[in-house]
Amino acid sequence: MTSPSNQPSESPRPRVVIIGGGFGGLNAAQALRDAPVEITLLDRTNHHLFQPLLYQVATATLPPSDITAPLRSILRHQKNVTVLLGEASGIDVTHKTVQVKGQPDLPYDYLLVAAGARHSYFGHPEWEALAPGLKSIDDALEIRRRFLMAFEKAEEASDEEDRSRYLTFVIVGGGPTGVELAGIMIEIARQALREDFRRIDTARTHIILLEGGPRILPAFPDSLSLTAKKNLEDFGVEVRTGEMVTRIEPDAVWVGDERIGARTVFWAAGNAASPLAKSLGVPLDKAGRVEVNADLSVPGHPEIFVVGDLALVLQRGKPVPGVAQGAIQGGQTAAENIRRSLAGEARIPFRYFDKGNLATIGRDRGIADLRGLHLSGRLGWWLWLTVHILFLIGFRNRASVLLQWAISYLTYQRSSRLITHIDPPQGVPEAANTGP
Repeated sequence: MTSPSNQPSESPRPRVVIIGGGFGGLNAAQALRDAPVEITLLDRTNHHLFQPLLYQVATATLPPSDITAPLRSILRHQKNVTVLLGEASGIDVTHKTVQVKGQPDLPYDYLLVAAGARHSYFGHPEWEALAPGLKSIDDALEIRRRFLMAFEKAEEASDEEDRSRYLTFVIVGGGPTGVELAGIMIEIARQALREDFRRIDTARTHIILLEGGPRILPAFPDSLSLTAKKNLEDFGVEVRTGEMVTRIEPDAVWVGDERIGARTVFWAAGNAASPLAKSLGVPLDKAGRVEVNADLSVPGHPEIFVVGDLALVLQRGKPVPGVAQGAIQGGQTAAENIRRSLAGEARIPFRYFDKGNLATIGRDRGIADLRGLHLSGRLGWWLWLTVHILFLIGFRNRASVLLQWAISYLTYQRSSRLITHIDPPQGVPEAANTGP
């Protein structure tokens, strides 16, 4: 067996290195279950994260264990996979190795890069300390800490103006993450927390959702976007579109010349691809994504595939959206093309099948765009619940999430309202703390 460059491989079987254990990387590994290859799955965490429910960890609805599953456990019966805990720091395309921080390089015959993306602050990296985004479990726990600590600080405050700033939350970005955060935060503040405090009325909590574009949820049809906006406003969220953030301070957000007093800001406004893409030495778009070939390979390197948020794939003139279903399908297509290359067969182009978009706005309110079929209200909400339960990995996760959701629905309570540390975590500037 020879490698893609027709040079003999030192391994008895071709070596496939997969960077990232998210939807794209995990599905690629599983699709190669019976392939005659040796797979190394490298990830800087030991778990697969069901990212669509990450906001529910950030809002104390679910514990982290309900939306994660250990990668080793998922792949324990797949004998051709080795899982390594480590962080890829670079890719040497000449020598076909992946550089890993503090560990030996990993040689490959085929490489699949599914390293994902982080939040983008549009040229203002200093805002991250003041407005955390939501991409990982650590992000979710920090958002949960700031959200719950804001009420504790409001309870302590003796000045009415200062108390108002603690009870004002600004969410930047009107995509699914921002909308879902806004909807659940207002419900928690006005229902779950209402009888817990003595000096403050949590019903006075003010949630402001800022979106720079003309409407929220731009990936959805206009009618569903308008429905979502009305739902949020019915719940008490202030939705402001066409509003660009120009400055963030420890106790305020600036929109143009307007200063909004707020101690707590959350970021859901954009993505920046993993910097790992730069080491591939190929053209990148403004967001840092790799402009891949039709078969998801990197131009000039047929042995390297890029999938998920890191790949720019155009179909019908539009980029494939950076959502879970795109990463899953991309991982499966890349795996199939590795199989075909090993068999000496022609590769297939990636064809994205859009199964539709779902979003939950709040209690009994959801929207669904299912290839032209538009649903909203309670029906959209129940469909959202069903789909997310079905896609969770592992029976225990599904059973636990169902139980937590049932308790929350019936009692309005959130079982994961834990503040595990009062001070900001190490490395977070003091200015980012929600304290005075």
